Parts: sequence; C-alpha cells; structure tokens
Amino acid sequence: MVTGTTAVLADLPLDQVRTLLAVVDEGTFDAAAAALHVTPSAVSQRVKALEQRTGRVLLLRTKPVRPTESGAVLVRLARQVARLERDAYGELGLSGAGEPTRVSVAVNADSLATWFLGALTRVPQEPRLCFELRREDEDHTAALLREGVVMAAVTSSPDPVPGCTVRSLGRMRYRPCAAPGFAARHLDGPLREVLAEAPVVVFDRRDDFQDAFVRRLGRDGAGAARHHVPTSEGFVEAVAAGLGWGMVPKPQADPLLRAGRLVDFAPDLAVDVPLYWQQWKLDSPALATVADAVVTAAAETLRG
Repeated sequence: MVTGTTAVLADLPLDQVRTLLAVVDEGTFDAAAAALHVTPSAVSQRVKALEQRTGRVLLLRTKPVRPTESGAVLVRLARQVARLERDAYGELGLSGAGEPTRVSVAVNADSLATWFLGALTRVPQEPRLCFELRREDEDHTAALLREGVVMAAVTSSPDPVPGCTVRSLGRMRYRPCAAPGFAARHLDGPLREVLAEAPVVVFDRRDDFQDAFVRRLGRDGAGAARHHVPTSEGFVEAVAAGLGWGMVPKPQADPLLRAGRLVDFAPDLAVDVPLYWQQWKLDSPALATVADAVVTAAAETLRG
C-alpha cells in the first residue's frame, strides 16, 4: 500500500526536499552547501527547482532564511522522512553502532516542572532513546509541530495539526496563590478591585494567564506592576517570596500551602487547563513508546 508520505515523495525529488531542510536548519544557502558538501549554486538550483515543481515560494530569503507557510509543510515532510529512514535503518541493523534514536518533543514549562520528566523515566531502555525537549507555552507548542521542528508536543489545542494525531491527557489545575504577608497587604478587599492593582508575577510577556483570571472577575486585566520570571520553579518561588500573586500549578502549590508559605486566596476559582498530546502520524516504534508512557503518566497526575 502506498502511504501519503510515499505518494508525495514520488512527485518530489528527495534531494531537493532534503536541501530545503538543510537551508532552513543552517540558516543560509552557503551554510547548507557546506553541510551537504555541495556548492552554494547547487543548493540554490535545487531550491528553485522545488519551487518551480510545487508552484510556490518556499523560502523567505532573509537572514536567517525562513520557510513560508508552504515551505514549512515540506520541511515537516523532510523531517518525517528522515525519521522513517532512521527507524528503517535501525530495524535492518544498519544504524551506527550504539547510536540512540532521538525524539524531539515540545512541552510547556509547568508540565516539565511537575509530571513530564517522570513520564519519560517510564520509557523502556530498549531501544535506546535520546530526548530533545523544547520548552514552550502550551498555547504555542503546536506551532513547533506545524513547522516540523518537533515530532510531538504537549499542547492546549484539541485541533490536530495537519499530519498529526491528538490524544487527551487531562487537565492541569491552577490555584490563585500569594504569600500570606502579600495577601494581607494587597488582597484585603473585593478581588476584582485588588487584583487589578496588586503586583503580579507572570512567566513572560506572552503570559496572559493571570490577566485572563482577572478578566473573569470583570476587570480589564491584572495590575501594571509585573515581575517576569521565565521558569516554572522560579515563578512559584517568586510568588512564595511575596513579589506578587500568580496562578500556581496544583502539584507545586499543594506542598507550599501545607507549609504555610502560600495561601489560596480564591479556592472556588481554580482554573483547569486541558492538555493534549499531538504527534506525527508515523509508524515509528520510538514515538509510539514515548506516547504510551506520557499518556499513562498524565492519567495518574492530571485531572481526568
């Protein structure tokens, strides 16, 4: 049976598709030529031929080079083909001696800090795997899948990226927390009023979670005094240290609440964020093994 990937490759020369991937990964035509051991002119000719064959502009000639939307589709295809080739070589015993299989995954910081690494420890040691983790907000991990940068992702989107499958993992619960002293100083009054003025801790400039919580209360968003702390562990410590309030994942909040370092100032307003596992539609034993471990660990940790 001819698969979709095989059918596409029947019409697209593999050397041209690989060259496109090399240009994107290396950033310039010259660097791609060096990586492929060909001349820059050969690289340029292959990319132009592929663009003529597809009838689309595939690359933005910027520095570094970036794929267009159509180019990203072919880049993803190239990465999937490379993955299938490595799996096939491994099954035939043609891979490098002792060379592990690399699995690239995009995962949000809070999952990485709480349950995800434990899931990876469940993956069998044979065949040997190496993990390449990309930390990204759960609202943006799907973009890395779409671009073909990763093979799988923990994402908040139930809508499958083209060429991917989706499985529900569960819901991560977040609790609105603050240090007891901070709550006494800044949160004494109607929440919709005090949260619009109180200092707040956010992950980075794209973090809209705290603002969305305040908007639920009828205000435009959280206060203007913001502390940007771009790690999950650092975020929690900043809230516990009294720099500001924040939405803390339940697995991280619970021990600090028991120790009296945090208070949940709105226990009835916890927020559940659904998480999903998306991965390439590939018959890859390595990817299937990782997926099974992740789904099993999520079922034990996240809310159903």
